[in-house]
Amino acid sequence: MTLMIDYDRCQGHGRCSLISPQLFDLTPDDGLGVVLIPEPGSQFAQIVAQAVGNCPEQAISYVERSSS
Repeated sequence: MTLMIDYDRCQGHGRCSLISPQLFDLTPDDGLGVVLIPEPGSQFAQIVAQAVGNCPEQAISYVERSSS
């Protein structure tokens, strides 16, 4: 999967980094979310789903990659 943040939507609430500090951080200047691991493995699927579901601006998304 490829993890992304839409910076036109992100308002810097920081929930992503609270839910998953191993996958997300916040920029020091404006507090917007930053993806630390753009292609996390399937072991992070549940945490990614939590981050996506808890983003109030719906700024986090992911694309599943086929393993072909």
